[in-house]
Amino acid sequence: MGPRLPVLVLNQNFEPLNVCNVRRALVLLGRDKAETIENGRGYLHSATDIFEIPSVIRLAYLIHRPRPQGRLTRRDIFLRDKFTCQYCGNQSKDLTLDHVLPRHRGGTHEWDNVVAACKRCNHRKAGHTPEEARMYLRRDPYQPTYSYFRTFYHYLERNEGWRKFIPAIDGELDLGFA
Repeated sequence: MGPRLPVLVLNQNFEPLNVCNVRRALVLLGRDKAETIENGRGYLHSATDIFEIPSVIRLAYLIHRPRPQGRLTRRDIFLRDKFTCQYCGNQSKDLTLDHVLPRHRGGTHEWDNVVAACKRCNHRKAGHTPEEARMYLRRDPYQPTYSYFRTFYHYLERNEGWRKFIPAIDGELDLGFA
């Protein structure tokens, strides 16, 4: 089980980069390409050595990369809308995506036209615009600012110590679903 545990990889400036497994982290550490920031998961034994299993490592050099852009995924729409139907306001994990201007009427599948909706509201709205269905959005859809929290949130439940390295925005830690 040890070699398959996730390890958070930080850039030299402590920016979260990605998650790798313990085996890859030990290779980076052994080649002096990274340093251990946090341990505490026990030990991995080889024939001749004992290695502490890292939880967080930091690269010894800075990786220059463009700031990632959030992709339009169901998960990211639900996170943006805080798992709340944008028509009735009910909070749930059982949501659907709704195109504000339906696609068959020229609506696009983009951030500013897609919202989270419960099945009841989505069915009621059907192929109409919100005005035609006399349903009103609680908040206009928008493209959210990229957040590392959205990339790494599914690891945070089991790796509580990572939270201090992964900044959250817009009250994301208060979602209750992370």
